[in-house]
Amino acid sequence: MRNAKWRAATKAALALTGAAALAASMAMFLPGTASAGTTLGASAAEKGRYFGAAVAANRLSDGAYTTILNREFNSVTPENEMKIDATEPQQGQFNFTNADRIVNHARSQGMSVRGHTLAWHSQQPGWMQNMSGSALRQAMLNHVTQVATYYRGKIAAWDVVNEAFADGSSGARRDSNLQRTGNDWIEAAFRAARAADPGAKLCYNDYNTDNWTHAKTQAVYNMVRDFKSRGVPIDCVGLQSHFNNDSPYVSNYRTTLSSFAALGVDVQITELDIQNAPANTYRAVVEDCLAVPRCNGITVWGIRDSDSWRSEQSPLLFTSGGAKKAAYDAVLAALNAGGTTPPPTTAPPTTPPPTTAPPTTPPPTTPPPTGSCTATVSVNQWPGGFVANVRVTAGSSALNSWATTITLPSGAAVTNAWSANRSGNSGTVRFTNVDYNSQVGAGQTIEFGFQGTGTAGNLSATCA
Repeated sequence: MRNAKWRAATKAALALTGAAALAASMAMFLPGTASAGTTLGASAAEKGRYFGAAVAANRLSDGAYTTILNREFNSVTPENEMKIDATEPQQGQFNFTNADRIVNHARSQGMSVRGHTLAWHSQQPGWMQNMSGSALRQAMLNHVTQVATYYRGKIAAWDVVNEAFADGSSGARRDSNLQRTGNDWIEAAFRAARAADPGAKLCYNDYNTDNWTHAKTQAVYNMVRDFKSRGVPIDCVGLQSHFNNDSPYVSNYRTTLSSFAALGVDVQITELDIQNAPANTYRAVVEDCLAVPRCNGITVWGIRDSDSWRSEQSPLLFTSGGAKKAAYDAVLAALNAGGTTPPPTTAPPTTPPPTTAPPTTPPPTTPPPTGSCTATVSVNQWPGGFVANVRVTAGSSALNSWATTITLPSGAAVTNAWSANRSGNSGTVRFTNVDYNSQVGAGQTIEFGFQGTGTAGNLSATCA
């Protein structure tokens, strides 16, 4: 699906993307009444992992479909029901009806749910497609905040950002309306998601990132490494792994999984389907995941071949009639043959993380600014909360560092900030540069932002 060669032939199918679920929470659930080792989910749970499926709300009334779902899987991912056009069809008007059907069904069966997706260049409603710049940035952050807050405590892991890197050999970010709001938009989305749902794991998800040698894989790897080094809240990486004749399974797949895991994030196979469902390839994918302790789960993109967006390629583990294929037997055998010791997991935080950790040693001195600066604030307000974007512009001389001060009205408080350090969360709040944006050329501009509760009103900032 995600290979560029497939896009023209499967344009209508591009709506279907997904993500995987969280292993730590899945290990405690066995679907239905099946004995451990006799179904995909039960066997995966024995290994401290999950085995999930992408689910469509309109198929939950299909008894044959739900029989397989409830018996075999211990995780679900909504196919389209949590995407932006489904959850916020009109700006500020949210609709969770179909997503709730999936979430409620999963929870009634003891399954975990993986949210897909909060920020994406595709499947945007018309109102968002027509926005740009700071207005789009604020609308995106509001969407992330509102949806993640609504499902707080019910989602094991979120695909916070989906498919933000370009195909090909450039290793560049995809040119999209979100990318054109500023290169830090992915970071901003992750920080907003952490503030809204601190108990969920936060993941980046993409396709054609299976081959370790590909420029796109390396670009995603470098972004995750950068995020981890700077404390940006990212917990997992999703590899969609849509394998077909043009984008086949590769022998270095395990290297890709282990390399991402070495960065200190979980790795999840989020949208697995394989053209013609070869048993040996399905087995190899499962074995690769089991060999990497932080590969904590696999999700297949659909249940029966007739449910697949690539149904003509028969890529799933069950026939259209619901019969198990040889690939199913291979997957179950690989799961049962895997190690019995659950892989190490990092428990997600149960309370919101501290906004800024106090220094334990005196901070290094920073050269004072070498020129003056100005700061402007734009605010996106909704009932009970807001997001503010701040632009710092150097004067006639370059800056070696900068600081801005913003006074919030009574009742307003900062809950989260990105691309800046901050002191205080109410009243007069001071923001200072981080390492990567301390230098501002004469006449040049950098941006940072923060999220808050209460009513911000018209904020102004002073800069030094």
